[in-house]
Amino acid sequence: MKTIFRIATLFVAVLPLRAQTDGLVLAKDVPIPMRDGVTLRANVMRPQGAGPFPVLVYRTPYNKEEALKNHATFRHALERGYAVVVQDVRGRYASDGEFRPYENEGRDGYDTIEWAARQPWSNGAVGTFGLSYPGAVQWLAAMENPPHLKAMVPAMTFSTYQNFFYAGGTFDMSWIDWLWFNIAPDIRQKKNLPGPRTGKEVAAAWKTAGPEMHAKLPLSAMDAFRASAPYYYDWMKHPVDDPWWDWCELRDKYGRTQAAVLNLSGWYDDNYGPEGATTNFRGLVAARGGQPDRTALLIGPWVHGVEETGIAKAGERSFAPNAAINYDETILRWMDHYLRGVANGVEKQAPVRYYVMGDEKWHEAAAWPPQAQSTTYYLGPATAGKKAGALTPTRKPARAFSAFVSDPAHPVKNPYDSSGAHDYRALAERADVLTFDTAPLSHDLEITGNLEADIFLSCDCRDLDLWARVYDVAPDGAAFNLMSPGTDVQRVSYREIKKGRQLLQPGKIYRVRLPNLITSNQFKEGHRIRLQISGSFFPNFSRNLQTGENEIISAPTRKATIRIYHDRDHASRIVLPVVAGKEADSAAR
Repeated sequence: MKTIFRIATLFVAVLPLRAQTDGLVLAKDVPIPMRDGVTLRANVMRPQGAGPFPVLVYRTPYNKEEALKNHATFRHALERGYAVVVQDVRGRYASDGEFRPYENEGRDGYDTIEWAARQPWSNGAVGTFGLSYPGAVQWLAAMENPPHLKAMVPAMTFSTYQNFFYAGGTFDMSWIDWLWFNIAPDIRQKKNLPGPRTGKEVAAAWKTAGPEMHAKLPLSAMDAFRASAPYYYDWMKHPVDDPWWDWCELRDKYGRTQAAVLNLSGWYDDNYGPEGATTNFRGLVAARGGQPDRTALLIGPWVHGVEETGIAKAGERSFAPNAAINYDETILRWMDHYLRGVANGVEKQAPVRYYVMGDEKWHEAAAWPPQAQSTTYYLGPATAGKKAGALTPTRKPARAFSAFVSDPAHPVKNPYDSSGAHDYRALAERADVLTFDTAPLSHDLEITGNLEADIFLSCDCRDLDLWARVYDVAPDGAAFNLMSPGTDVQRVSYREIKKGRQLLQPGKIYRVRLPNLITSNQFKEGHRIRLQISGSFFPNFSRNLQTGENEIISAPTRKATIRIYHDRDHASRIVLPVVAGKEADSAAR
């Protein structure tokens, strides 16, 4: 789910101010005009002296004053000779205009970058950085091709609205949390609207309001944001296959920027997952003639957040101390090379660096995904809530299918409200979950890249969601997830999204692929690989009503029996990218 920035100070009133102290020239609330006449405001900092300086631009909806207070990156940049522009995005805090998440960030980002390049203290070389929303705004601006944007480090961000506002056709319910905690309080303050405004008030009200908003059907009937976030209801009007969303689609636009791009993400990034970074890296490589020209990929075992990159732990799973990085140094080394021409060896590093969980080491590769052997494990008969089916490297047809009943009124619930790895062993006891396990592995086995679930199913309904979650199961039974929810779900009516929504014929068998289960994990000797299938995972993502109607505009639900097939003609399987270890068949015996 979206990381919730529980802001202690939700509104900071600042007056225009110029100061010159401690070797720093500071201008607060500097007006920056946008092309449509709206004025955005930024704090501008630069070293003393005439310059000119390369410029770093950071744009945020979370209050520029809080950013400057909470992150040391800006101070470190100034120490290295950069000017820094930290801006409130349109409609937030000191900036004018109406806030509509992401919609104006391309044009506003372009105008801000080009404004920074024209200033007398600027040498015209501009870089951008930031994580989450401050990461997304970089990509949206880069797609406008500002000529002075030379380098960027978008961290933990997106590639497509289809895995951003939606995931596999299901609506991302954490937008409700994000709006409630991060956006609505300031808007209520500005517009004198009723409702909680302070961090304490917001957190207290959430205890009741949060579960009520998540449970509300249809989604468009949830009224909490009518005044403070009306764009939420615009989102509700546009399903995942609507071309309206093209303004936040990156995947066909990488040729629009020539900036040097370091893509950074975490295996447990609960906002976007590593799909955004890996897709963007591969898209840039393809747009640049198949070579990793001025682009790189860095993925570690982190949850979402700047501080989290410096912690060797994700949820309940701990890693070796080397899992932590110096986020500021990582950004500034990239900028030093591509904005200042420093010969620091950045361009000589491997284009792809990733942390292998379990192996507790950083690995390098020339491309993503790294070379691997596609290794197939087939599903065998399972009894929901009672007996796990087998995952084996050879087909062993027996009973034609395994079945479970999915009830949207009583969905499979995520028992954890925090990010990262957790022990999900209890889910195997649910009667609406099918579990499939390998035998204990006879050796360590590294899986790195895109896992693919290839499932044959049928349903006595018109639509369903297929969740296919992968776990590392220890000898003591602990079952740790390898990724945050998001890329492991497919709404079956959107199985071929380019064809639009295709409802199911009850009883007909369909083949459904989930190709983007992305991770890097070394399964230790004696551990098992687990695949778990369900029809929901709530409240992370919306529930399929299983009636054929959309939960955005409809409320009634129905139970449905879902069959997962594993006979010779319909061999459901999971395909693993094995990059280390012995042959998979010997591992599974």
